Amino acid sequence: MSLSTVSMEEPSVHDQVYESLAEALIQGRFAPGKSVSLRTLAHQLGVSAMPVREAVRRLIAQKALELQPSNKRLRVPSLSENRLQQLMLARQWVEPELAYRAVAHITPDIIAQLKSDDAQLMAALAEGDVDGYMQANHAFHFHIYRLAEADLFLDMARSLWLQSGPFMRAVFGRLNAVQLPQDHHLELIAAFERGDAEAVRRHMSEDVHEGMELMMEALKSEAEVTLS
Repeated sequence: MSLSTVSMEEPSVHDQVYESLAEALIQGRFAPGKSVSLRTLAHQLGVSAMPVREAVRRLIAQKALELQPSNKRLRVPSLSENRLQQLMLARQWVEPELAYRAVAHITPDIIAQLKSDDAQLMAALAEGDVDGYMQANHAFHFHIYRLAEADLFLDMARSLWLQSGPFMRAVFGRLNAVQLPQDHHLELIAAFERGDAEAVRRHMSEDVHEGMELMMEALKSEAEVTLS
């Protein structure tokens, strides 16, 4: 796991540390099941333990990290089928709603940016570039979500991505074995260009569902291996 160092010249080191750790979680740079210490995180970020401790408290409250009582180290909480199903349902409500609300704010420049993000995503998928895929996929979705002008829903979506990011990476870490049946992003872009808000809602729901189903398949496969 690599983290970006924090600039001590910025006004809020606490916020920077939180954003850096949140970004690492969303991009899947925290491997599920692997623990890490506060000291290690502070060293990687180039800061003292205090802002890291505060950021970690926020992430624990968001259920993105947990503190192991036995050794006081941090890790991504384990993901059960039940919890994954809850994440899927929550994402399929929040994210299509954000996309629906974004339709009114779409411009030709934004359409061009979404097409660029999707092209980068598909190129990364073809090359087996997990980092590139995770970054482009996140950029595509949150370019849309920020347009919705719905801060409460945006915070909810961000929290859900914090919890699912590490497991999303675990799925797409097997990119050479994963073939996406359909590019829902292209369907989304076409619906945005038509101004068809209901189609945008539907295609975003399908996109989220497909990604979460791949995560469910991976989770069940790992459970079968563990039991065998």
